[in-house]
Amino acid sequence: MDSVIDEIKNRLDIVDVIGSYIKLQKTGANYRALCPFHAEKTPSFFVSPTRQIWHCFGCSEGGDIFKFVMKIEGVEFGDALRILAQKAGVELKPKSKEWKKLKTERQKLYDICEFAAKFFEAQLQKSSSGKLAKDYLINRGLTEETIKKWRLGFAPDTWHGLSDFLVGKGYTREEIVNAGLAIKKESTDNAMEENKKNQETYDRFRGRIMFPIFDLNSLVIGFGGRVFGKTAQDPNAAKYINTPNTLLYDKSKVLYGLDKAKIEIRKKDFCILVEGYMDVLMSHQAGFENTVAASGTALTPYQLNILKRYSDNLVLGFDMDIAGNKATERGIDLAQKFGFKIKIALMPHDKDPADVLSRLGKDEWQKIIDQSKSIMEFYFDSAFSSKDPEKIADKLEISKIILPVIKRIPNKIEQSYWLQELSKRIKIKEEDLIEEMKKIKIEPRAQVSEPILSVTSSQKPFKKGRRELLEEEILLLIFLNNKLIDSLNSEIIQQFSTPKKEILLLLKENPGITQDNLFKKLKNNESAINFLNYIILKADIEKDKERDIIKDFNDSVCQFKTLLIKNELNELLEKVKEAERNQNFKLIQDLTEKINNLAKELKK
Repeated sequence: MDSVIDEIKNRLDIVDVIGSYIKLQKTGANYRALCPFHAEKTPSFFVSPTRQIWHCFGCSEGGDIFKFVMKIEGVEFGDALRILAQKAGVELKPKSKEWKKLKTERQKLYDICEFAAKFFEAQLQKSSSGKLAKDYLINRGLTEETIKKWRLGFAPDTWHGLSDFLVGKGYTREEIVNAGLAIKKESTDNAMEENKKNQETYDRFRGRIMFPIFDLNSLVIGFGGRVFGKTAQDPNAAKYINTPNTLLYDKSKVLYGLDKAKIEIRKKDFCILVEGYMDVLMSHQAGFENTVAASGTALTPYQLNILKRYSDNLVLGFDMDIAGNKATERGIDLAQKFGFKIKIALMPHDKDPADVLSRLGKDEWQKIIDQSKSIMEFYFDSAFSSKDPEKIADKLEISKIILPVIKRIPNKIEQSYWLQELSKRIKIKEEDLIEEMKKIKIEPRAQVSEPILSVTSSQKPFKKGRRELLEEEILLLIFLNNKLIDSLNSEIIQQFSTPKKEILLLLKENPGITQDNLFKKLKNNESAINFLNYIILKADIEKDKERDIIKDFNDSVCQFKTLLIKNELNELLEKVKEAERNQNFKLIQDLTEKINNLAKELKK
């Protein structure tokens, strides 16, 4: 297993791996970012390409690429191994004992979803109904290349086609249900008493064009299915159905197409957000590869948190209802609270991005994107477009639309600007508008807890104790000036906690030892190796800072000695109290003498 892990580490660069999740900024030999594991305004998360490690100096989390993927994805080691093996192009042999041990429930679901995607793809290419579905997609404007790239498929209009296929691959019907691909149905067969509670399953997706939904690592985690053929004739059939929430898939946490769009979003520094699968496919096909879809859901804190890793700029490319689409309003309000700069792409009437691209061409869509307006400009233009600001009734309607939007603006200067603008355009005193705005009740702003992790809540920065901070500072200064180890005597070193003591003793006993040899001597001492990685990274980050290293070292050692004495004094005082309770006067006398001696040392 170690050989597989080493091979993955050798093939992957930690900067590329972490950079696919969060926005990294080069600083000297390292990279830094806002920590994705706790809320912060100043970057304290660092990545070292030299050591291939990461560490956050705010919440004290750190490690290698496996630890990062486990933490940000909220998965076990086996799942992280699978994800990184795929990125590295390393084959994990399913028959090995090690792999069987790591075969988690999540990995089974990944396998089921992958087999299902292949099944749907084959049906689209080979079955008669699938070929009709493929013709429909091509007539909508998709190319063969796009269909293959996005792995579009077709679910046959049968009750057990997919389930039987997956059972043939060795999976149980219960596991297929857990993957969201089948539904349990209570048996209505009352012929036998023991069968009353029996359950059978049937395929969730039948007679539908299938859109695989991918996670950030392009692994299939769910599906969206669009009605087609006979299914489309059923008035009760939903146009689209999605995989329900599973261990892998949660609609509120997924943005369709982000796995293929994230690099382009970062490169162009803005994201085009659309509504549907076809909007995303047609956009990417036309070269607008920074496009993702919320798949019909209002924007959620989790989705926004992920998007913010790549850019602070959003262009909304879907129908905006100024008459009061509450879900859209909440999504925009939430995005503003996250700090996004939002623009609205003004869509032609009754057309979505897919329509624009297929009927009017990519130049027209580019023009629409280029001419997108700020959220306030959009509301003003929309409110005034069908109203006469000279009429009192229309003045009221305009203010009814715009005042709630102005009230939500958190920045008072910007809020004042738009109040003045409204006052000027409808010729109503600003003071009167402010009074009316006070009367407006708006829904409380959605509470944002950022960052939002895959499986855990936001982590609070860990506070280190005074002793730990001093020990770290002394080691840091020694790594900034290795000659300082000579002035640290062995007696003091013995007072350090592990693993710092082991590192200091090696430095003391091996003058001029290289960092590589230091790691070799620590061998399998994992805690010492982790701390050494941490302190070397910290030294690398701080090496260019202007400071008096020798003075800071002497001060820190002095403070450390003082702290040791105070700790010892506190222990002796507790022993004195115990001796007093036991009336052990001889011990009290001995302890008092020691206390007096330590008190003298403190005064030196």
